[in-house]
Amino acid sequence: MARYRPEPPASHDAPARTGILLVNLGTPDAPTAGALRPYLKEFLSDPRVVEIPRAVWWPILNGIILNIRPAASAKKYASIWTTDGSPLMVHTERQASRLRDHLASAGRSEVDVDFAMRYGKPSIAERLRAMQARGCMRILVLPLYPQYSASTTATVVDAVGRALAKMRNQPEIRFVRDFHCFPGYIEALAASVREHWAAHGEPDRLLMSFHGVPKRTIELGDPYHHECQTTGRLLAEALGLPPERAMVTFQSRFGKAEWLQPYTQPTLEALATQGVGRVDVLCPGFIADCLETLEEIAMECRDAFLGRGGQRFHYIPCLNERPDWIEALAGLAVDHLGNWLAGPARQES
Repeated sequence: MARYRPEPPASHDAPARTGILLVNLGTPDAPTAGALRPYLKEFLSDPRVVEIPRAVWWPILNGIILNIRPAASAKKYASIWTTDGSPLMVHTERQASRLRDHLASAGRSEVDVDFAMRYGKPSIAERLRAMQARGCMRILVLPLYPQYSASTTATVVDAVGRALAKMRNQPEIRFVRDFHCFPGYIEALAASVREHWAAHGEPDRLLMSFHGVPKRTIELGDPYHHECQTTGRLLAEALGLPPERAMVTFQSRFGKAEWLQPYTQPTLEALATQGVGRVDVLCPGFIADCLETLEEIAMECRDAFLGRGGQRFHYIPCLNERPDWIEALAGLAVDHLGNWLAGPARQES
């Protein structure tokens, strides 16, 4: 078997295209235990996601978790699945399409836009090969994680590296490391909150809930916590909220280790018991609605808050395909494309 994949011969006069690859976390193919098992195995086998020695983690993962969690997770996915499929897949594909259209309307129709999932399908390797086959020899990889973490953004870089290692004629690659304080991102978040408040009034508290990570990873130097706090501060400032009305919390804890605090659900329960009547929750770290926003926040956390005596709970959707977010995403991409947009490069034989 050849070590490197066969590729079409390079042409001396074929212009090399520039491409953008959006990357999101991933989703199972269906809301079933059978589809969840391989998806969870790929996800939880990543040593950047679970930093436990393999000799310890492997028996736990294969002997316990993959025999129990798929069925439970399938029920959660079934509660948010749509007629078009997984919300994360639907929104990510639409974001790529809208970005392609926006760039074309701005005179950048030569830029190829595609998307991939870090875990599940379509894979990063698959989409990089497809873009290469379409002539993309300069590709900007844009992970849809606003805040950098080794367990998210860095895994994308790892996957791209593995894909490149199998290519003979490798494209030039650039990465967007993070955009946690990018003005267009902050303003799109603020606009989504303002629109919700214009329609429903303002809450007593706004919770900005980010995906959690183990506290130990921050102590080892991961910048994620700092970048989440920065995003939260900038968004609160854009909305003109005093500190007592805006809170940053962390969700999706897994396992027994201490994770970043305060935890979202216990915070909501505490606010309810303290007599806070209405809470709005926004998830700035998620660019597209998914299981963690639609089921964990909009369902589980809502029930927890109301069950402890809270009166009104509002979930504010993710940016998804908002036009102001697509415009901001285009601006972010163009900033990082830089001189690649100055003129067509050429492949050399």
